Amino acid sequence: MDALRVYGGRDDLLDEPMPGHAYVDLVDGPFDGRLLDVTGWQDEDRVEGSLLITDRGLYGAGGRTYYAPDETNAQGPFRWRGDTP
Repeated sequence: MDALRVYGGRDDLLDEPMPGHAYVDLVDGPFDGRLLDVTGWQDEDRVEGSLLITDRGLYGAGGRTYYAPDETNAQGPFRWRGDTP
């Protein structure tokens, strides 16, 4: 089985999930296949999703890419919704 990559890690390292942490899958977009650490997030936070810093999106370095859960499942996965400067 391939090691899972966690958002926020260095690109040249395969960052594995940490025991005791909660993760959601990131689907589509620049972080497709990675995990997002949502340890300690309240349900209200999960519903909002997250803007993640990326240099892989439409706006290059310093841009943000937006991931949010489907309306029917705030627990995840988080799907890519688009990019913003």
